[in-house]
Amino acid sequence: MEIILSKQCESLTGSLGRGFGYHIQRRSDLNGTIRFWGVRQSKGDVPPDGHWKFILSCVNLAQNKLYITDVKVTRDEVRAALIDAGIRNAADYIAVNKKNLPSVFRANDVINLKNKYNL
Repeated sequence: MEIILSKQCESLTGSLGRGFGYHIQRRSDLNGTIRFWGVRQSKGDVPPDGHWKFILSCVNLAQNKLYITDVKVTRDEVRAALIDAGIRNAADYIAVNKKNLPSVFRANDVINLKNKYNL
């Protein structure tokens, strides 16, 4: 998941909280462009719902537009996070409606899914 920072925030790395098993990492591409990504921790346990909760935390921060303005998370990553969290009804909705859903979810897309299924 790519994390888009606000203009006021030059960098945001590390953990957003305990118990996710994910953190934000700064990476630069071949052109030297710096981007920020949600990354699974290589050590330690990741709870079944950790990935989904991390996505929601980033999306909630994006609503405030203070540090994070948006996210880009693939449809398949959202579905995998939901399956891991045991939220089959929303995961199945994504699988059945692939043609009607974007291939890359933005913060608003995740919020719409969250509201649709009261997640």
